[in-house]
Amino acid sequence: MTAIPPTDRTVVVLGAGSVQGSGVLLTDRLVLTCAHVVKGSALCSVAHPGLAGHTASAVVWIDHGLDAALVRTTAPLLPAEPVRLGVLHSSQALTGCELTGFPDVQRHGPDEHLEADQYTATVLPVAGRPRNVLVCELDGPPAGPDREPPALRGLSGGPVFAGSVLLGIARQIPPRRGGRRAECVPLGPLLASEPFRLVYHRQSGAEPHHEQVHGHFPKDLRYEEEYAAALGAAYRRTKIFGLDELGRHDSEWDLDTAYLSLEAQPRDRSAAPEEPRPVPRRVDALLAERPRVLLRGDAGAGKTTLVWWLAAHASAGTLGPKLTALNGLVPFVVPLRTLRARGGAFPSVGQLAAAASTAVDDPPEGWTGRVLEAGRGLLLVDGLDEVPPDEREAAYDWLSRLLRRYPATRCVATVRPHAVAPDWLASEDFEEVRLLPMRNEDIAAFVAAWHRAARLDDPDHAALGELERDLVRQFDTNSTLSNLARTPLLCAVICALHRRRQGLLPETRWSLYDSALTMLLGNRDKRRRIDAPEGITMNVDEQAELLQRIAIWLVRGGQTELDREQALHQLEQGLRGMEQIRRQGAAPEVLTHLLNRSGVLQERADGVYQFAHRTFQDFLAAKEFVEGGHLHELIGRADSQQWQDVILLAAGHCGRREHPALINGILDARASPDSSVTVHELFVLAALCAQHATWLDDTTRARVSEAVASLFPLRSRREVRQIARLGPAGLHCLPEPDDPGLGANGIVHIAHVITEVGGAEAVPYARRWLLAHPELGPAFRNWDRFPADLYAQQVLSTMDLARQNLIISSLDQLTALRHLPAVTELSISGDFTSSELRAGLRGRPWSCLDLWQNTALTDLSFLADAAGTLTELSLTDCPNVQDLGPLGGLPRLHRLDLDMSCLPLSALRATAASEVLTLSLDSLRTPQLSDIPAHPGVSTLVLKGERPVMIDTLHGWDGLRDLDLLSPTAVPPLCVALAESPQVTHLTVRSDASEFLGAAVVPSVTELRLERVGELPDLSSLPRVFPSLDTLWLRAFSRDQAIDLTPLEALPGLMVEAGGFREVSGGWGLVVLP
Repeated sequence: MTAIPPTDRTVVVLGAGSVQGSGVLLTDRLVLTCAHVVKGSALCSVAHPGLAGHTASAVVWIDHGLDAALVRTTAPLLPAEPVRLGVLHSSQALTGCELTGFPDVQRHGPDEHLEADQYTATVLPVAGRPRNVLVCELDGPPAGPDREPPALRGLSGGPVFAGSVLLGIARQIPPRRGGRRAECVPLGPLLASEPFRLVYHRQSGAEPHHEQVHGHFPKDLRYEEEYAAALGAAYRRTKIFGLDELGRHDSEWDLDTAYLSLEAQPRDRSAAPEEPRPVPRRVDALLAERPRVLLRGDAGAGKTTLVWWLAAHASAGTLGPKLTALNGLVPFVVPLRTLRARGGAFPSVGQLAAAASTAVDDPPEGWTGRVLEAGRGLLLVDGLDEVPPDEREAAYDWLSRLLRRYPATRCVATVRPHAVAPDWLASEDFEEVRLLPMRNEDIAAFVAAWHRAARLDDPDHAALGELERDLVRQFDTNSTLSNLARTPLLCAVICALHRRRQGLLPETRWSLYDSALTMLLGNRDKRRRIDAPEGITMNVDEQAELLQRIAIWLVRGGQTELDREQALHQLEQGLRGMEQIRRQGAAPEVLTHLLNRSGVLQERADGVYQFAHRTFQDFLAAKEFVEGGHLHELIGRADSQQWQDVILLAAGHCGRREHPALINGILDARASPDSSVTVHELFVLAALCAQHATWLDDTTRARVSEAVASLFPLRSRREVRQIARLGPAGLHCLPEPDDPGLGANGIVHIAHVITEVGGAEAVPYARRWLLAHPELGPAFRNWDRFPADLYAQQVLSTMDLARQNLIISSLDQLTALRHLPAVTELSISGDFTSSELRAGLRGRPWSCLDLWQNTALTDLSFLADAAGTLTELSLTDCPNVQDLGPLGGLPRLHRLDLDMSCLPLSALRATAASEVLTLSLDSLRTPQLSDIPAHPGVSTLVLKGERPVMIDTLHGWDGLRDLDLLSPTAVPPLCVALAESPQVTHLTVRSDASEFLGAAVVPSVTELRLERVGELPDLSSLPRVFPSLDTLWLRAFSRDQAIDLTPLEALPGLMVEAGGFREVSGGWGLVVLP
């Protein structure tokens, strides 16, 4: 959906008889008009001047006292974002407002063709205040004197806009004003009406948010367009590591190509280890549900790329359906590393737009505050870990003050995993999400995209294709290599090195970085036939020596950027001992050479420099710490999360003499009282450093083993993750399965360590612990991180998997099912073709299959092999499945769940005569139920999703007993349809009880569930509408609500369960369950 001009939202509304009025599109299909335009009928039609014909519509809410009504069209009129709603909070007149509509005066020609009219007006806040009326003074009178038929008849319902903010709708032209005034319905009373808010939410899927209007600022709209364009220019492209030889244009990647929606996991808040952990999901889905997120991720995990992607697409309104709530918001990117390098303070409200140094003029005065006040801001704070620890409290104060001042502001802040304490921003309603390592399919997608970019400037596509296939093969067969590629940065490094070395790759993370830097600092210019264009020639070691000086200065200062003066000072210090370079040029010339030739140091902004990635900065700084004899400084910083990566990288630079000193120093270190690093984490850090040692004396190695052994039993998920960092080496430190000191929680934590480590080395441990503790079966059914065939034979085959749902997410897992004959229920996610599914599933008595997130599946013919056994089938997010014909050959299929977002309605004809008893349809793309074929055999029908569906008739649904409406629906036509369908006895509806006022009587329903009951529930209509009711479930919209059951006493003996309410009163003669 896109932003459209306010005037394009004006529509014609045709009510009962010959009544014609105007209206305004609040969303793509929700229209606000006057009640007197549509009174007398629940149906009407809507027309737009840019579209042919009329669109049938229904009145879904009406209030004659306010003279306002909501109308929902049967099909979207325009791809429009929700309109900005405004309530006037000023006593001063607002000039330059616009009133549009379709008055009679705009009828032309013999056919009286109706055209829109447009009036400029001044809103007079004081004039109509006693009568709660919004008064507009037109800048010019309409044609025709007062005594003639009203020239502005038909304008009723026309919108009044102040810029792009809707203030109200025209209601009438008062007499004795010469036609110069229009009295309008303001939005304030509508937004205060609970029924209006509930209906708006159900019909649009979002709460009706409004902004306070204190004035009209016509320059704002144009500036926002310029600002969005500047954000797009700044953030739609990113550098591709390892493709710097292509030239500046081709080495940049459009973010639409580069961005991968990686998996992330909400913070685990389970009270006990046996409780299920939060399910990993794609990060965009998690962001959609959380207004404020603290995003944790390792170096190179894609945090900054995500921030850039959000900024570019939110400002352009081009985010997909999962993040549609962010479309149209105004992003403010705050790159803390850049601000720190410039020596600047945390930005004030007025400085937010300039924080990212985008190419745009200064905003109109007060613009940023108006955006945030209106709840239209998206604050993107990148790199909280870049702030030194002693300034983190100031960063917290800055961010919390900003968000408390503007509480409707959405925010995403990024940080390294352990840079700040858990729940650091919980008081400001932040939820924590952790980016997870890339799955194998993510790595495959990244490799394919990287090589597509490489082909831009390499004519030998055949050679690149062979390299790509070879790398994919290496990832498939070498678990060590694939485990190195779990972040976008490291995956890009591997792609680049693989190409440079024609398939030969390093085997450890440290050697990967070392090889990458050698590649970047090596014979790059010679390969490109460039001969010292700055008059300076340096080898790898000489460049590294100078860059180490800059890197260690940045790390010591807790920074990632420095200005020109600081860079020159560090180079001058380094050049004192490098006479051969000093003879070629002074510090300014050397800096220019490093910027132009190395690819490691980059100019982020004018006179502001940074390393190509922070990991390279840490790697070079670690090298300088070791070569400069500063191990004591590293040991002294061991209790700082910010220094952990530097210390680990330093271990890779250490030799035989340095390793014992570093490791023993860390083991002897103690965390300071204010440190977030625990003793457990110090022991793990020492063990990780020991893994870099080719040779280590027996005493030091024994100390490491004793330290790790002392960490058991594990007490938290955080400790689980720490032990898992040791990888396969950590498995050797696990206690025996029969250790009596572990306890039930400790045993579950061990299982989580084994599954976190994964790989072939972990399979024997999984088998051993499962055989000793069969209750660990649920934990060990997670097999994504293990070699599928081996794990199926050694571990899963020992479990009781009858009637247990097993998740399949790779072709290897699908093939490994041959070792698991007891499995009959599968949940299959990922891109599997029909032939692959046929081969993997053939010859087995499958009873339940759940297929989801599969873009490769085009037909369901493979299900024929399970025709005699399959009873349940679910299809979710399989967009290329368009035909359900094969389901007609499944005589035992009784439950069918379908995602209808891409499936044509005609496909349901194949299931209409089937034996399906329970039919669940999600995201129906039709406005009314009558558009889909009736299923006479279905006894339970479930409709889900945020798209409203009108139940206009239940004709043909002869066997229907239970109707579960979990998607929004209009209550009046629903009750009419139910009154005509006495076979339906059980009803679930996502509506408030107040919506049943005036609804038709439904004598057949005996059991009713009302989901999301409103804040002021009015139950008085329920006994009249449902006289046979014997069971009622009520679910509160929020937990601070109270409910009075007194009106239900007209149904003695009624069983009522009221869930989620703060207080329940009344209910004499009822059976009230707690």
